[in-house]
Amino acid sequence: MYTVTKFPHGTFSWVDCVSTDAEKAKAFYMDLFGWGKIEVPMGDDATYTMFQLQGKNVAALAPMQPEVRAMGIPSHWNNYVTVDDVDALANVVTDNGGSIVYGPMDVFDSGRMIQVHDPTGAGIGLWQPRNHIGAGIVNTVGALCWNELNTPDAEAAKTFYAALFGWEFASDGHYIHILNRGRGNGGMLQMDTGMPPCWMPYFHIADIDAGVGRVKELGGNVVVPQNKLPDGSIWSVVADPAGAHFYLIQLSQAEAWQE
Repeated sequence: MYTVTKFPHGTFSWVDCVSTDAEKAKAFYMDLFGWGKIEVPMGDDATYTMFQLQGKNVAALAPMQPEVRAMGIPSHWNNYVTVDDVDALANVVTDNGGSIVYGPMDVFDSGRMIQVHDPTGAGIGLWQPRNHIGAGIVNTVGALCWNELNTPDAEAAKTFYAALFGWEFASDGHYIHILNRGRGNGGMLQMDTGMPPCWMPYFHIADIDAGVGRVKELGGNVVVPQNKLPDGSIWSVVADPAGAHFYLIQLSQAEAWQE
């Protein structure tokens, strides 16, 4: 089964896209992944678009606020980790070299959150669920299946996230695997190319060649062409028409969710 009813503390559970062109981006993702949508009013005539797959929440999208756009911030995907107590972790963030962007704050009756930057500058959200657990389906075609940090200082990032979430790490000399309570929970890459530090989501797709082709047909861009992993999975970095980057991956074998 790929459905989820609860995420353990320290587990990636949700992603949402903040877009400079929400209508174009919505159409792009719904076509690419076959997602449906539910529009949730946010006030000021804005909506939070909850994408759905097989009747379950899978990801979301919101229009970028004008004041944020004026700062030159591009379209991007936010990545969220479920935690037991958001407020208890605020001091842990700052005591370990991170900074608080906003929060802790309630998000209606959905949950409580805080958005932070790690010491290397990458943004990440901490989510304490109430009525919204995060994604109701993962790992299957059309769903979130992995989260990855690109950072200029992997050692500083590891120290921070170990203190914040209790994560452990295993390295093969190039790629750093994140373990949360023994379960694979994403990865890290040391990036020395001047690329801004960031977390990015992976979405599983049935046919990477067809998916990359469809990205281009829908007005998106291929940032990194297809690459094959040792297990046979194939990935590519792409961007939606508004510029938000994410990974497409054709998994050789999708792991079912186990609670």
